[in-house]
Amino acid sequence: MWRSLFLALGAYTCLLGVEALAIDKAILKKPAEGQKPLVASGEIVPPEWAPWSLMASGAVVVLYSFTIPRRAKG
Repeated sequence: MWRSLFLALGAYTCLLGVEALAIDKAILKKPAEGQKPLVASGEIVPPEWAPWSLMASGAVVVLYSFTIPRRAKG
């Protein structure tokens, strides 16, 4: 179970890094009338270091997940 959890978290982090590398900014949809906005600004700009750091840390977690021993059956 731990192995699959770490593999999923690492893969998600890698994909988030690739996505941050591909976009310059993300513009959020404005909330409907009468609702509070979740964030103060309507756009998110990833910093320069974010894509490479996310991809590197995700790759390390994926590699770590392969070193976790499988549960012995029997």
